[in-house]
Amino acid sequence: MTPNRAPHRNKPFTVIAIVVLSLIAILQLLRFILGWEVTVDGASIPVWASGIAFVVAAGLAVMVWLESRK
Repeated sequence: MTPNRAPHRNKPFTVIAIVVLSLIAILQLLRFILGWEVTVDGASIPVWASGIAFVVAAGLAVMVWLESRK
């Protein structure tokens, strides 16, 4: 006999976190692919840093999404 499970519902903050992290990942990937230059206080940020930022942001978005499905 299996217990009845309540319908799966995401909390609003979880959905917002997933969307924000996904948007950050997409923008970082676009910068990496298109080679957009970014300068902060006179220092140029290397494009390869966006590759790392993409992996981190996408990984966090996936982990939050997987956690919300439990």
